[in-house]
Amino acid sequence: MPKMTKSQMLTALAEKCDMPKKDVATLLEEMTEMAYKEVKKNGEFTIPGVGKLVKVNRKARMGRNPATGEEIKIPAKTVVKFRVAKAAKDPVL
Repeated sequence: MPKMTKSQMLTALAEKCDMPKKDVATLLEEMTEMAYKEVKKNGEFTIPGVGKLVKVNRKARMGRNPATGEEIKIPAKTVVKFRVAKAAKDPVL
């Protein structure tokens, strides 16, 4: 079964919620923008029943250049990870 595209998701949500597809697209874009701002400001953004985006600080570490095998220093950086909620894991597994 092929993956659902963004357009297919918007169409399905619009039909289920009896809303225009344009309004669903706007809602999704606003939620995405809100998620980015909240993660940057507070370190996390929760989507109830799905999971949460969490800001994580990675320490500097040593790595290896796969092409040459040379050891390189990888600097510390901040990344965003997604943690799946237990409520989302149970029905899928």
